Amino acid sequence: MRKLLFTLLLVGVSVVSMAQATIVGDWMTVDDETGKNFSIVRIYQGEDGLYYGKVAKILVGPEDVICTKCEGEDKDKPISGLVIIRGMHMEKGELRGGKVLDPNNGKFYYGKIYLKNGNLVLRGSLDKAGIFGRNQTWVPAPKE
Repeated sequence: MRKLLFTLLLVGVSVVSMAQATIVGDWMTVDDETGKNFSIVRIYQGEDGLYYGKVAKILVGPEDVICTKCEGEDKDKPISGLVIIRGMHMEKGELRGGKVLDPNNGKFYYGKIYLKNGNLVLRGSLDKAGIFGRNQTWVPAPKE
């Protein structure tokens, strides 16, 4: 019985580790309105143990576009290199908590990130429960 419990625990830890390793990496964002690839976002774990995502590359338009609608320290910063996913933690194979910045309007949203069919789903919402919001599906970025 103990061996069975130990095996199940090991499998559970492995599944969470695989999800964590898979979410971390480069993802190609897809524009909601046009369906075109918009940018590449790199998701990484910070020194504080939380997860972040920054725009690694702009695929549409000029690379030096700035975030004119952002506020505070992000105001008028280049979108390329901008940290748009902030302070998320891993819970049950998903990234939760933290905030997600939409550079198009300069607003922060509550966020949740999970994998579905090999793609990444980012849920941005006005409320912590995630009821009032929308999903974006990101695809794995091609290896350079």
